[in-house]
Amino acid sequence: MNIRFWGVRGSIPCPGPLTMKYGGNTPCIEVRFEELDRLIIIDAGSGIRELGNYMMQHDLPKGPIKTEIFLSHTHWDHIMGFPFFTPTYIPGTKLKIYGPVSYEGETLEQIVGGQLSYRYFPVREAELAADIEYIHLKEGRFNLGDGISLTTKYLNHPILCLGYRFEYKDKIFCTAFDTEPFRNLFCTDPEDPSFDEGMAEEGKLVAREQNEMVESFCLGADLLIQDAQYTQEEYESSKTGWGHSSYEYVCAAAKRAGIKRMALFHHDPMRTDAQIDELAEKYCNAGSNENPEIIFAREGFQIDL
Repeated sequence: MNIRFWGVRGSIPCPGPLTMKYGGNTPCIEVRFEELDRLIIIDAGSGIRELGNYMMQHDLPKGPIKTEIFLSHTHWDHIMGFPFFTPTYIPGTKLKIYGPVSYEGETLEQIVGGQLSYRYFPVREAELAADIEYIHLKEGRFNLGDGISLTTKYLNHPILCLGYRFEYKDKIFCTAFDTEPFRNLFCTDPEDPSFDEGMAEEGKLVAREQNEMVESFCLGADLLIQDAQYTQEEYESSKTGWGHSSYEYVCAAAKRAGIKRMALFHHDPMRTDAQIDELAEKYCNAGSNENPEIIFAREGFQIDL
């Protein structure tokens, strides 16, 4: 597997002189299986535009494009690049789009393809030349063919969101974004009139079990791309419940899960390159038998597994 980052920011594109090093595009990851001549794309944020242009130059000359997009979820920063994905306008392109759906009974096609309507965009989805198939995913284990297996795990985000675990031969590649630690949602203050000791204890156990399940899902991964948008101080002060994790939490969890390499991902759009460099000095390391190698993801960076 060869993994390449085309978009690593969260929430909204933020191009400019202060974000040139790590990049300003929203999430898009290329996973290429060279010996299988197979390409899988994770998320269709604004970064998918440049990936599509690259595919037009390097893949289309070999024949019609056939690829799959796995969406972690359908928040706009993860699907906004889809209307600008050039291969969808080329006859002969075959595209499968996988993802979870949980909003008001709408289908994946209505949510993703609905961006291509005159209300928002000058081209309608019906005018696309590609053959597009939408496939709803739930939590489970799937055989993708060619010896590739996929396991999905629900994460903790304000909308239904999936983590992906791809296994091919002896390598494991996982994604865990957008997500934050599960927490006890019941009142834990004995002085509060709404406090119920049984419910508080149950909430504590459920949160702990879910966090352990996420760590088990990523167990032993050769590469984990992990949501890490905030410092612990930022998270606790005003970001709890927004669906994103802290550097401190994910570094400790990765160590417990025996992760070999972790790429911190979904950088805050307000974070400059200089500020990420400062965080990298604090949190990144070369790895050891006990600790994972930790890096901050940046556009254009490639990892071979």
